[in-house]
This record gives sequence, structure tokens and C-alpha cells, in this order.
Amino acid sequence: MTTGRLAGKVVLITGIGSGMGRVTAQLFVREGATVVGCTLTPESAAETMGLIGAEGGTIDSTAPLDLSDREAVKGWIDGAAERHGRIDVLYNNASAPRFGPFEGQPVEDYRFTIRNELDVVWHASQLAWPHLVRAGGNIVNIGSGAALQGARDLPQAAHAAAKGAVVALTRQLAAEGIAVGIRVNSVSPGVIGTPPIQAMYEQLGDKAPVAPIVARTIDGKPGDPLGVAYAGLYLASDEAAWVTGINISVDGGASNTM
Repeated sequence: MTTGRLAGKVVLITGIGSGMGRVTAQLFVREGATVVGCTLTPESAAETMGLIGAEGGTIDSTAPLDLSDREAVKGWIDGAAERHGRIDVLYNNASAPRFGPFEGQPVEDYRFTIRNELDVVWHASQLAWPHLVRAGGNIVNIGSGAALQGARDLPQAAHAAAKGAVVALTRQLAAEGIAVGIRVNSVSPGVIGTPPIQAMYEQLGDKAPVAPIVARTIDGKPGDPLGVAYAGLYLASDEAAWVTGINISVDGGASNTM
């Protein structure tokens, strides 16, 4: 594919194995990007590769890759730059939280969440930074509605802490990136119809902890992962050349309605 909103760009996407990462990889390939993806499980990576291949596209995939392993991430990023000649976009999608009430959540769960939601963004961004400087590239971070407001029925303190930090880090990296020509932005999804959310509804129905949030959305349903991907596409593309340091909330209006 030689045309599209990302034509000619090399885009790194973390967490391509399912959900928003998979849909984003598919969309970005359709839009002409050379997508370099990674995920923890080879089986899910193969599924994503198969879906993209069925559409006539290709993806450079690495699995398994533990994004909390800094040396492994460095090898992935430097290898991508060597194979493809440049890195234009880093799309920090991967995320692995553990949920539980704040009062009793084990410190191991807190540390796991910080490591797999904040540290993974820090490491990948820092290691990709020199490549992005050379390309005049940009970073898109995936935040969360949990970074913007609390939820009475969903015990998510560790997740909120990590994603709140991601959104704050986005602003600071945008400020530091101005001097070297790097843009940094974030997208904060609300409740999206990913496999974990679908499984929650199948098990609990209207008693799902996210149900009160979903009830405030424009259509009363979990969001489509493609809506998040399109917001990320805009920020990653040259259409957003004068946009840095912003957070786009894709939550069906849930954070702005009562």
C-alpha cells in the first residue's frame, strides 16, 4: 500500500495481539504505514498477522516481547530502525493492569500495574527518542478515562495511578520534545468493547462494574476499538503537525455528562 494518511511512515505499536492494539495495527497498515508490532504471546501475534494478511497487508511482528524488560525493548526498537531505516511514530498501546479495592490491594499488584502500564511507556519512549529526533517523529500514548475521573463501582486505584502518570508524562515529554521536533500526545479511552470488557458483560450483564459508566455514553454501549484507533491515527499523522501535549478523550461522553 503506497497511499494513505500514514504513507511512508514506520510506526511501532506495542500490544498488537488483541483489542485496541490489533485494530490499530490493522488500520495503520491500511493507511500505508510500515507497522512494527510486538506482543507477549506468539499465538495472538499470529492471529493479527493473519487478519492483516487477509486484507493484503503485512506487519513486522515480534513475539514474545516483555516490554518491562528494558534491554529487550531496546533490541526491538533498534532492530526496527535498522531493518526499516527510520522510526516515525511510537504508539504506546500495551497495558496490563490488576484491579482491586485500594484498601486491600496487594503491593505486588500495584507494582505489577505500574510496571506494565507506566514503566513500559517510559522505557519505550526513552529508547525510541533518538530515532524520533532523527525522523522528526511523534509519540502517541494510550491513557485511560481512569486518568481523568474516579469510578465508584470499579476498584481501579493502581490503574488510575499508572494511567494518570502516563497522561502527565505525555505533557512533559511534549514540552521537552519541542526543542528537538518531537510531538507527544495521548488518547484516553473510556469503556471499550475489548475482550476483557466483553467477558465481563457476558458474566455479569447489567451488574458489571463498568455498567454505570457505559450508561452515560452517547449510545449506552461500550465503545468500538476502531474509534480509539482513529483518534490515534489523527495524532500520528501529519494532519496533527501542529498538535502536541494534548489528550483526546474517546469515551462516548461519559466523563462529561452526569
